[in-house]
Amino acid sequence: MPELSSADHHQSPPELLIPRDYNAAYDLIERNLRAGRGDKTAIIDDKGSYSYAELARRVDRAANALTTIGLAQEDRIMVCLHDSVDFPTVFLGAIKAGILPIATNTLLTSKDYDFMLGDSRAKALVVSEALWPVFAPIVAKQKFLRRVIISGDQGELLLKDLLAGAADQFESAPTTCDDPCFWLYSSGSTGTPKGTVHLHSHLIATAELYGRAILGIRDTDVVYSAAKLFFAYGLGNGLTFPMSVGATAILMAERPTPASAFERLKKHRPSIFYGVPTLYAAMLASPDLPKREELALRVCTSAGEALPADIGRRFSEHFGIEILDGIGSTEMLHIFLSNRPGDVRYGTTGKAVPGYELRLVGETGDAVAAGEIGELQIGGPTSALMYWNNREKTKNTFMGPWTRSGDKYVVDADGYYAYCGRSDDMLKVSGIYVSPFEVEGALMTHPAVLEAAVVPHTDVDELVKPKAYVVLKQGIDATEKLAEELKQHVKKTLAPYKYPRWIEFQEELPKTATGKIQRFKLRAS
Repeated sequence: MPELSSADHHQSPPELLIPRDYNAAYDLIERNLRAGRGDKTAIIDDKGSYSYAELARRVDRAANALTTIGLAQEDRIMVCLHDSVDFPTVFLGAIKAGILPIATNTLLTSKDYDFMLGDSRAKALVVSEALWPVFAPIVAKQKFLRRVIISGDQGELLLKDLLAGAADQFESAPTTCDDPCFWLYSSGSTGTPKGTVHLHSHLIATAELYGRAILGIRDTDVVYSAAKLFFAYGLGNGLTFPMSVGATAILMAERPTPASAFERLKKHRPSIFYGVPTLYAAMLASPDLPKREELALRVCTSAGEALPADIGRRFSEHFGIEILDGIGSTEMLHIFLSNRPGDVRYGTTGKAVPGYELRLVGETGDAVAAGEIGELQIGGPTSALMYWNNREKTKNTFMGPWTRSGDKYVVDADGYYAYCGRSDDMLKVSGIYVSPFEVEGALMTHPAVLEAAVVPHTDVDELVKPKAYVVLKQGIDATEKLAEELKQHVKKTLAPYKYPRWIEFQEELPKTATGKIQRFKLRAS
């Protein structure tokens, strides 16, 4: 099975030379063995460390085990695992066998998993033992599910037993670069989740176009991603990018908090940290924030939600390194628009990642004039094939060479893109569009504010105005006086018509598993 080969292309668009006969798992494993990195540490998880040679054997055992229990090429297998070596073992083992893994959010409900199992027609499920109670009530009624494999110590069919009994050599399935490779379910914030189908070429393409060309990731790097592997952002961060160059990835099963992040950052001293804005804000607000010299970071990234400029600046002032804010999507697999090392402009999402094209269009579908807000559309080599079983939404999102993001942006004269909110989050106040993100950013510059979310709300005259939900920093009391102070703060920072007419203090904001604020829940409250 041929593999992709390329020279080191730091800060320039790599030439993607992906052969037609290509298997993504074979490439990611074999390139490291051929480079003599078999003894190098590939993964450090909560239980130990694993070399590239050990990982290669585990992946082949998984491929053999899955075929032995009756799975065939193009069958689907749901993978709902906490981050550990078992995730890349099963994910890559399935891909090597031509089986389609469906990486699934570990924080969903039985109802969500019931829908996904039925929709995908997955024939097997691999699930962490701690997550099994959520699946237990629904598996018996699944029409297509044949086998349930538990990652852990208790269960009828254990992953460790399957691996122990399998051969550690497996010949890759005869796949091509354009074959379906794996699925991710997109967020169901605007309806039921959508099975997003990606190809074998997509994993390595994101590693080359962003991991190598923007991050400059190399084999000496140790990487740690707070975003989990089931998330498109985390899958590249913690699996594809490090494996593409022979770096070492730190995997953590528990939920990312400032405490758990600091522990890994200090113990393992990674050089690359991948976070999300809400975690960066919580880290900066923590009394246990490490000193600059306690860490070994050379670059950080942020995605999942636009990074408020104030957070980026304060993080850089404290640690002396930049956060590269970028935007990606489940549909495009990873980041296509980003700030880059030495060219960070906080308050923007930077410029197009080499290899991707961007355009902003208005409500009529025509390009907007310079300085006007438009919907961001992306052209590039990693756009998903389709939404499974959803022809109408596929046609509406994947429009030939362009993919709709659903995000509103404006681009300045220097070519930097500034985020203005989701299409369904935008407010029109007195006939003028207002970006909720802009108002949130202004609120976050107040020293009392930890987090903020702004949504549209109607006044007594049924006119739309901004309403803010605010989480205060620890030890600060929510008072009417403070609410008024925050309103005045925004008035002084932005055009007065943008200030929030109502401020409601919250203990916490509703978020997705990846830390993205769920404004739709606030709009409905």
